[in-house]
Amino acid sequence: MKSFRRIEIRPAVPDDLMMIASVLVSTWRATFRGIIADAYLDAMTVEDQAIRHARRMRFPGSFMMAAADMAEGRVIGFANYGKARGMPPAFDRELYELYLLPEFHGAGLGSALVRSVAAHCRETGGTSLFAWVLKDNPNRAFYERLGARAVGEGRVGVGRESLDQVAYRWDDLMTLSDFGAST
Repeated sequence: MKSFRRIEIRPAVPDDLMMIASVLVSTWRATFRGIIADAYLDAMTVEDQAIRHARRMRFPGSFMMAAADMAEGRVIGFANYGKARGMPPAFDRELYELYLLPEFHGAGLGSALVRSVAAHCRETGGTSLFAWVLKDNPNRAFYERLGARAVGEGRVGVGRESLDQVAYRWDDLMTLSDFGAST
């Protein structure tokens, strides 16, 4: 079992971009194999994702939190979030991405990232948060354990595929930002 005593949740900085990109590529390949075409997953590169996330980091109203393993000096997970895109107006903040290296699942770090996102959303005037999650994502129950409820369905294009997704919503950012904090 890995020691998690030296994990810090903090705003991501440009120096984190290659590690964030590596987390995304590794996580997609581990989580979505069999859901997303192998050719698409195999063609993903850390360099392309670093460029993509550098643009996201500079986009007004978009934020990133990093989970950093201070002992190893590396980012092991991240969350990208900001103003809601394209959903009904009842949603004011969106969790665009949440990824954590698989070997760190189950230690409460994903929950800590979401709590940090919720707290920052509250600080910036947010009242609710939602996330699109692939319907076949094996980690979908994570959102439900954090109190999110399914409120809609849609489709998303990934490469040449169109995949089903579910919108999860948290109505109370105060409760979410405090969720499990004492455990």
